[in-house]
Amino acid sequence: MTRWGWLLCGAWMLAPQAWAAEPFAWPDGQRAAVNLAYDDALDSQLDIAIPALDRHGLKGSFYLTLGAQVVRVRMEEWRAAARNGHELGNHTLFHQCSASSEGREWVLPQHDLETTSVVQMREQILLGNAMLHALDGSTEFTFTAPCGDWQAGDGNYIDAVKDEFLGIKLVFGQMVEDMATLDPAATVAIAPVGFSGEELIALVDEAARRGTMVAFTFHGIGGDHLQTSAEAHEALLAHLAAHPEVFWVDTFRNQMRWIRAQRD
Repeated sequence: MTRWGWLLCGAWMLAPQAWAAEPFAWPDGQRAAVNLAYDDALDSQLDIAIPALDRHGLKGSFYLTLGAQVVRVRMEEWRAAARNGHELGNHTLFHQCSASSEGREWVLPQHDLETTSVVQMREQILLGNAMLHALDGSTEFTFTAPCGDWQAGDGNYIDAVKDEFLGIKLVFGQMVEDMATLDPAATVAIAPVGFSGEELIALVDEAARRGTMVAFTFHGIGGDHLQTSAEAHEALLAHLAAHPEVFWVDTFRNQMRWIRAQRD
């Protein structure tokens, strides 16, 4: 279904009769889990997204391209975000993507996943975890695969690193359809570029109706690339904060810990 299809189906009401009969067991009886994640380590995330999250008392996951300039020059601000309960996650050192895919003219030759080996990706990703530990002391990590690509020059690099992470966002879609079949190493995420506040709210309300999970992957908020407007982002946060009994909003790390514990 397209993003407009959610609106055409009508606004989802937060009435109990609209929810799934036997939803997955979330920590405090909420009806859905929502992860607010932000890729690529962008200025607008520090300047707009994190202050907005803090105003609403919500925690997000920030997947850092660890070789990016904004990580080097604003390192103390990322550390401060982590001290305040936000997650810093691994998004590789150099954001390797497959250059041959349509619309990938921006991929630099030295960052082409297709000319990078599985061993090289594994070494770089493990170094990324060490850098995250140095940033905030974390010992458990989650990962978002740049561009959703997994095929390195000589094989599937996700298979080589999946045991190093509590969870990996890998598949692009709308939401997790069935918690019973969720693969922690291939979690569905949605990149809501250009979505309105109404469209974002419709997605989380549908997750509540199903009793499942929606994992957002934002990029620029009110600036930078692959933008979501600050107004749409604010509308979503206000909606989530107004209904804590319905939505469990937390870091992807905490949510994957919970999901794994429920399975165990």
